[in-house]
Amino acid sequence: MPIDLKDQVALVTGSAHRVGRAIALELARRGAHILVHYHSSSADAVRSTMHDIKSMGVDAFSVQADVGTPEGVEAVFTAVREAFGRLNILVNSASTFQKRELLDVTYEEWQQTLAVNLTGPFLLTQASAELMRQNSPAGGCIVNICDRGVDGPWKEYAHHGVSKAALWALTEVSAVSLGPDIRVNAVVPGPVMKPAGRNMSDEAWEAVGDTLPLKRTGSAEDVARAVAYLVTEDFLTGTLIHVNGGEHLTK
Repeated sequence: MPIDLKDQVALVTGSAHRVGRAIALELARRGAHILVHYHSSSADAVRSTMHDIKSMGVDAFSVQADVGTPEGVEAVFTAVREAFGRLNILVNSASTFQKRELLDVTYEEWQQTLAVNLTGPFLLTQASAELMRQNSPAGGCIVNICDRGVDGPWKEYAHHGVSKAALWALTEVSAVSLGPDIRVNAVVPGPVMKPAGRNMSDEAWEAVGDTLPLKRTGSAEDVARAVAYLVTEDFLTGTLIHVNGGEHLTK
């Protein structure tokens, strides 16, 4: 029987906007209290997300931090302990996304991307495991949001693709290391939202969907439901779900 999320506590990084927001709202809709993490989102975006979560009858708190640093992760978990005193669910959704081919990536860009997309989830996983094992009963679930880099070389987004491929490797290591009380899974979103910072027309976005086996793009809510499925099904660990309309089959 699926796990009931009512009164559970979820930390969703990068949850003030885009896919992270959709995940936070889906978990809240199912009864989980939410710690909303953000780094550079606007105050209006944070307020809107907090309002929508609380409108579902659950508690919500927010924390601003750079999860690519140990100090930022420490700040997040100080907020978790002060707000809830426990943790059941971690979703590593915060991410940087920069278009660069390999020879154009600077050392600073490489370090920053790996810090946010890989080191942050590593540190968050360690801290979450410690707190989850203090639950009664002990345990919890971690979901990492990966990217198409797990399916092979992504030439145009070299350092991003490498970081997300490594995040999938971290998912597998975590699943075998933290079981049986903590489950660790991953989701690979595909074309579910127009790329941030790019002025893409509706026609261009529809053309992206035409390249997929399902002949359409998806939505952030598709990803959120996949995350909720991994959280609520207690016989899943080390599992990767592609939410991409079959994009991984077209490479």
